[in-house]
Amino acid sequence: MATYNYETRPESMARITTKELAEAFIDAQVGEIRKQVGDGKVLLALSGGVDSSVVAALLIKAIGDRLTCVHVNHGLLRKGEPQQVIEVFRNQLGANLVYVDAVDRFLDALAGVADPEKKRKIIGSIFIDVFAEEARKLTDVKFLAQGTIYPDILESKGVKAHHNVGGLPDEFDFELVEPVKFLYKDEVRVVGSALGLPDNMVYRQPFPGPGLGVRCVGAITRDRLESLREADAIVREEIGKLPQKPWQYFCVIPDMQSTGIKDAKRYMGWAVVIRAVNTVDAVTAESFEIPWATLTAIKKRIIATVPGVNRVLWDISDKPLATIEWE
Repeated sequence: MATYNYETRPESMARITTKELAEAFIDAQVGEIRKQVGDGKVLLALSGGVDSSVVAALLIKAIGDRLTCVHVNHGLLRKGEPQQVIEVFRNQLGANLVYVDAVDRFLDALAGVADPEKKRKIIGSIFIDVFAEEARKLTDVKFLAQGTIYPDILESKGVKAHHNVGGLPDEFDFELVEPVKFLYKDEVRVVGSALGLPDNMVYRQPFPGPGLGVRCVGAITRDRLESLREADAIVREEIGKLPQKPWQYFCVIPDMQSTGIKDAKRYMGWAVVIRAVNTVDAVTAESFEIPWATLTAIKKRIIATVPGVNRVLWDISDKPLATIEWE
């Protein structure tokens, strides 16, 4: 793999806060990409997150089908996300997109694994294996694009902690292409909007690298994971209707059973826990006060439509002592 040799953000670089500044940045980066890549081919791991999506759109604008995007569905994405990646990039932008359905491979490996760090390592290791397998099918690819942004450089010397392919085997000797490496997240979003990406992709909430794998607390089971995916979609839809939305909102399903009553009989189900927080820097966070009407709407929809769930809870803990994520 290529070595990381990062400079600091140029002091003269203006903050990208408007469409006009974003368009100027896009024009400049398209030129830089063409200069770096020449007539070469580029490979990108496209997760569907903000950073990789903006990089993909930039590269498509610069070099078209000489970019190959690989989207790995590990079964831990939110509802509708793999379909959105295919619709936006293959159908709308005409990207050369390779879709890999690796759901069974990931979930089989995760079966019975309860420790969060072990889950993270399994997910990261299999992702690299799957991505490397797809990379071997391609010829004459000399460049690897990554959605590195400036906080990644400041915090981890350029190596992203998740869905980063910096751990590819030594047989790959790619030169890195990182067109947004000097941008902060808010600037990346402005650029994404200027590139025409949909708002629900550009402004999507922070999402952990292991995805729902760390929100399905404890050992992941397929039925509990699917119930989490459906409940999470309801939570995001209902809270998303509020005029003032919290910085992040989602739900988790703890690895515990909850007694319920159905058809006059007791049964064991699961509890869904709603989490909504506001933060400036993610170092500290305060619980967001969800209106009672919204909580009631969430409760009714989840209980009525999500299999296996018989209880809805609201986590009002601040950070510290609680972290934003449960695992």
